[in-house]
Amino acid sequence: MTGIAAPIVADIVQETARSKPKVSVVMVIYMTGDAMAESLTCVLADPRVDELVIVDNGSSLIEAARLRGFAERDRRVVLVNGQGNVGFAKGANLGARRATGDVMVFLNPDAFLQPGCVGELLKAIEGRPVPCIVGGRVMNADGSEQRGARRGDITLMSALLSLSHLAKTIPAWRRYEVHWEDEQPPEGVTAIPTISGACFCMRREDFEAVQGFDESYFLHVEDVDLCWRVRQAGGVVLFQPKAEVIHLGHTSRASPLRVEFHKGVGLARFFRKRAKTASQTLAAWLLSPVIVFTAVIRPLMWRVRGRTA
Repeated sequence: MTGIAAPIVADIVQETARSKPKVSVVMVIYMTGDAMAESLTCVLADPRVDELVIVDNGSSLIEAARLRGFAERDRRVVLVNGQGNVGFAKGANLGARRATGDVMVFLNPDAFLQPGCVGELLKAIEGRPVPCIVGGRVMNADGSEQRGARRGDITLMSALLSLSHLAKTIPAWRRYEVHWEDEQPPEGVTAIPTISGACFCMRREDFEAVQGFDESYFLHVEDVDLCWRVRQAGGVVLFQPKAEVIHLGHTSRASPLRVEFHKGVGLARFFRKRAKTASQTLAAWLLSPVIVFTAVIRPLMWRVRGRTA
């Protein structure tokens, strides 16, 4: 290589590095179980991941030792701990503040990135107006699309009609069906109302434009709220079918009753938050106890039916 060519090549390499956004994966962990190690391994195997920020909301001594081992073996791993179990939303915000990436991928600790997932998320969000959020195709272990991976606009009416199955059985009410996993997935990036919080990405400017997660949610529904606020701010929620991730779900050793309680409380709060009129506000408050009770009764019904989830 000549003396003239060498500086040119160096400039090209530096420009390529500058144009390639730094990617931080943010993961909040609490009593996850054995799936955690495989999830972390999949993240660190992805060549597009520059940083993995792990927010430990409470691990056993064994799991804490595993996390330290990952951090010692890979300099990309950043551990955030000592704050106790502050909930997912607050934990994710803590992780986002510690992350140094231009793009942040939020991932559940029982979700396994498939090859090329992060790269496809980056392609989908590149050049989009702010704010934008891009969700991946969340799948079950058998490869089928998971319930909640693609969802419509979650309102008090649509939630009630979906939960009662009336939206599926009455054709005139079909538009109120919240869950879209049974529909044929799109071939390319598509705008939808709500994506799954199990795996999604936002640029730092997107995240800051909507002030991150609403920390009033402790567990569940914070992703629904985030998508709603992105749309309220004039942004777009996108589904990227090529960004695949396998999500086990229900791996936490936390009590299912406690988890479903927080889900019910979160839903009730979300409906009160998005109520625009006095009548909508009254309905949301009156139905809040019903929503929480319905959520709490679910794990009890699972036991009766011999299910675990």
